[in-house]
Amino acid sequence: MTARRRPRLCPALGGALTLVLGAWAAWAADTPTVTQANRKFQPQQVEVARGGAVRFVNDDGQLLHHLYSTSPAFSFDSGEQEPGRIVEERFPVAGTFTVLCGIHPKMRLVVTVR
Repeated sequence: MTARRRPRLCPALGGALTLVLGAWAAWAADTPTVTQANRKFQPQQVEVARGGAVRFVNDDGQLLHHLYSTSPAFSFDSGEQEPGRIVEERFPVAGTFTVLCGIHPKMRLVVTVR
């Protein structure tokens, strides 16, 4: 009976993989996810660091959404967001921004960028 060898990872590759996974975990933790369901944002308020992103997930059945924010300091427009589509928007400027849906006017999200 011969002993089986366990495959070993090259130390440099293992270190690089650990570094990449650690950076990804830090990025993911700093990127809040906002769902769109029942014609509402959930949560209705998030906070990110300047330059950080907010991830928007359309979980609202077969409904389209259309994210936008207009402010003299920073504005964006996602265009139509199909059901199931994920949109990430970066906020490069500190301040408080209101994100709305161009299709469902009662939807409102407050993003505080520190």
